[in-house]
Amino acid sequence: MTKTNKTIFWIATILLSLGMLSGGIAQILKVQQNVDGTVHLGYPIYLMTLLGVWKILGVIAILIPKFKLLKEWAYAGFFFAMTGAVISHIAVGDTFLQFLAPLIFVILTIVSWYYRPTDRKIILNEK
Repeated sequence: MTKTNKTIFWIATILLSLGMLSGGIAQILKVQQNVDGTVHLGYPIYLMTLLGVWKILGVIAILIPKFKLLKEWAYAGFFFAMTGAVISHIAVGDTFLQFLAPLIFVILTIVSWYYRPTDRKIILNEK
């Protein structure tokens, strides 16, 4: 892995992790702005707790060493949650700026996953 690729990976991963961690905490604590956004999108408030816990666990999975399969699941979870958020905003007629943040997290998820070091990848036919 080149130094540039390693730098790209860590920048994307740190930004993604900070965003998911802070978002997860805000969802668990039911910060009013998050509650308003959840209601605006038509989702039940209890979904905030589920997503918040999963986001925090996903950050832990991505940052700790080993557990390659768990990392894949965490990346998939972030991708599904954030693309779901983008689609939800579009479905209720929100403007581009209103779904820009989850779109940025989709991009960070893809970049972090793509540039992850070999020791964090599942390689088929590994012995």
